[in-house]
Amino acid sequence: MTTITTRTVAYPADGLTMTGHLALPARTGRAPAVLLGPEGAGLNDVQRRRADALAELGYVALAFDLHGGGHWFTDPQEMLARTTPLLADPGRMREIGHAALDVLRAEPRTDPDRIAAVGYGTGGIIALELGRDGVDLKAIGTVNGLATGRPGETARIRCPVWAGVGSEDPIMSPAHREAFAAEMRAAGVDWRLVVYGGAQHAFHHPPVDHEQTVLPGVAHHPLHARRAWRDVVALLAECLPSTG
Repeated sequence: MTTITTRTVAYPADGLTMTGHLALPARTGRAPAVLLGPEGAGLNDVQRRRADALAELGYVALAFDLHGGGHWFTDPQEMLARTTPLLADPGRMREIGHAALDVLRAEPRTDPDRIAAVGYGTGGIIALELGRDGVDLKAIGTVNGLATGRPGETARIRCPVWAGVGSEDPIMSPAHREAFAAEMRAAGVDWRLVVYGGAQHAFHHPPVDHEQTVLPGVAHHPLHARRAWRDVVALLAECLPSTG
């Protein structure tokens, strides 16, 4: 039985050496590709398994790095010290996204004309920023990553946008949801927003580390995590179908 293949890829971005996880489908030839952005805490096996699952569906998938060396923060204050200035700087976020996108496009198995960007938290906001920067994507998906852009730039998004958020998320609040929706409407983007009832921030991410400190308002919701994954897969099936 032919299986997917994976490898670690190193590349420069944001003054760091990033370490991403590339997963290739079993079938030969070029395939549609997905740029996969991690949560603010960084890249870990949860994101790597997501990339592997996408490869099993027939996609080339790159789970990219945010912090260099594939680092995963267990201390939320250390994470915030890194991500807060990053989230305030669209140029830096775009640099990180473009660097990973260049790696994905350079992969011989990637069909460079058929790429989507999906991200969680900070990774989802980076996916949106790539769209606002005019990158030719077939779809953008963001889970728990709603952020408005600079005036006028959202009109440069030329693909469907799907967003998912928990109804009880104190970080992506109702005000964030309203601002995001207003921006998408004003820009004429083809967009959807799914609110998962009762879910908090990072509801999609299972507990993985006994040393991980969790901020208030952050909690795993297994049922909605499965639903959000199915919604992401459905977005890809609609906008970037694969025969895998």
